Amino acid sequence: MSLAGLSLRDLEYLLAVAEARHFGRAATRCGVSQPALSAQVRKLEALLGVTVFERAPGRVLVTPKGEAVLARAARLVAEARALLQFARQEEAPLAGPFRLGAIPTLGPYLLPHLLRPMREAFPAMRPVLSEAQTAQLVEGLRSGALDVALCCTDVEDPTLTTSPVFFEPFLLMHPPDEMPAWPPQADAEEIMLLQEGHCLRDQVLAACGPAAPQGLRHATGLEMLRHMVASGEGCSLMPALAAAALGPIEGLVTYTPLEAGIGREVVMLARGSDPRGPALARLAQLMRQLAPPPARAIGV
Repeated sequence: MSLAGLSLRDLEYLLAVAEARHFGRAATRCGVSQPALSAQVRKLEALLGVTVFERAPGRVLVTPKGEAVLARAARLVAEARALLQFARQEEAPLAGPFRLGAIPTLGPYLLPHLLRPMREAFPAMRPVLSEAQTAQLVEGLRSGALDVALCCTDVEDPTLTTSPVFFEPFLLMHPPDEMPAWPPQADAEEIMLLQEGHCLRDQVLAACGPAAPQGLRHATGLEMLRHMVASGEGCSLMPALAAAALGPIEGLVTYTPLEAGIGREVVMLARGSDPRGPALARLAQLMRQLAPPPARAIGV
């Protein structure tokens, strides 16, 4: 069986359409025109003898046979990327695009401390940053769409390695004239939370205990959470790095340190099969050295 006509680039087009469920967005992501991408996808479907996508006005669906084709295509593309990484690792560790993901409650506040020293330590690295909740980051690692991810929760996956980075304490965020009791009681001020899907939501609930009264409204991000507390909706816990970056709101929001040990562990996740393991271990060590110490983060 000849492999003539089968290209890895066409497989990348196929995977991009499957992820975006839209030919136009997939073409933009791949840096080609939509007609060119559509033509290559149809050519590949003809070569394989399989209709991968069901095309309908305004939507793209994956056929049952297409699901199996996409799974194999993803493995082939991941193996091809691994081949390139293996070939280049001795020349320059972590060279080329390096896809680093982080959860939204951590990335904007930690990465500014890390990026310049990372580039200095790995001059050939070109960081490509993304932000997503933990489940999406883990899936990105598994599929090869990410190289490493910064998370704050345990991930039970034998294919991934976990490198501790640092412990980030939580601060109690509340109006300046009201110091809520800690731990909160059942009749205390409401605890404001992020919406479902954020690991910080679960960490705050775990830190507050079962008696914590939850608010009926949930914030989509830390900035909104801060303003909900400022408007008198209740109190919440804020990660120290975010508190240092966002700051208080004069007369409306302040932060109070809690007892030691109330916080979260920040870890770097990577694939155990990544052939750049030694270089990734050096990257994790660099992050540990660069992470702002909790005492400085609390000085808001």
